[in-house]
Amino acid sequence: MQPPKSVKRLGQQGRIPAHKMPEYLPPAAHQAVGQRLDSEVQIQLYRHRSTTQDLIIPAVAEPLLVLVVSGGARVEERTGGEEWTAHGVTADDFFLTMSPEPYEMRWRTDGDAVFEVVHVYLSQRLLGLAAREVLVGQAGAIRLRDVSGARDAQVSQLMRCLYQEVINDRDASPLYLHGIGQALAVHLVRHYRDDSGGLKQANALPAYKLHGAIEYMGARLDRNFSLSSLAMAAGMSDFHFSRLFRRATGWSPSQYFIQMRMRKARQLLLESTLSIVDIALEVGYGSPSHFAQVFRRHTGATPREYRQQ
Repeated sequence: MQPPKSVKRLGQQGRIPAHKMPEYLPPAAHQAVGQRLDSEVQIQLYRHRSTTQDLIIPAVAEPLLVLVVSGGARVEERTGGEEWTAHGVTADDFFLTMSPEPYEMRWRTDGDAVFEVVHVYLSQRLLGLAAREVLVGQAGAIRLRDVSGARDAQVSQLMRCLYQEVINDRDASPLYLHGIGQALAVHLVRHYRDDSGGLKQANALPAYKLHGAIEYMGARLDRNFSLSSLAMAAGMSDFHFSRLFRRATGWSPSQYFIQMRMRKARQLLLESTLSIVDIALEVGYGSPSHFAQVFRRHTGATPREYRQQ
């Protein structure tokens, strides 16, 4: 499936300003129903329809909040060709991202209900002011954690105030919107800042979580791979755990898991007298033929040939 022409230019443009976002959402997938653009707080309202098209959502220069106002949907996300991760979302669930990378999304709405969302973009200046007040005596750039399909009553209340001001009044008060934006920025800095080590380090999984995930997988090579269990153990959503794990290792979690299985299989083939069937079971393959197929794809030899070399 070919992406829209605007998506093809994304690699050259990098991050985009918030007001350009509608250009990257094809009309077949959404209907813009209102917006308010301000130097500090930008608001866009959308009604979405189901789409099985993989939409590339560009990274934006400002922190992006998305609140589900009404309806529900099954939203799927991925980045860098990794596995899709899914979230069932309903009214008052929200997403937050400061990702420097584009990512892919698709969604299917629940029945014929209107699936309406509000996008809120807070300026880096506003976030910086909030950070200086909350983090007294600390300087430097602030980064927020990525959140997918979460629920926070205060985030919902503040974003609905912005939504109502824009949807009900064409002459929305800039002072009112700015005040709500300030309150929202302070709340995000208090509760969603990323303390994993600054801007560069925050773009990859923290070392202690990476080591914990690898140990977790190593103890379960004979079981089915479960991205949800890994993400839960790390205290993260499936999507963002997968994204940060890949940045840290160069592999998706499932790819890394298979590499670990193959490493263990090679060791057993060379250092043990276990049969190939037993080795297949040790590394989670109930079918010896499937094990042989995967092993050959990774080593260029069948298990028997590898043992005889």
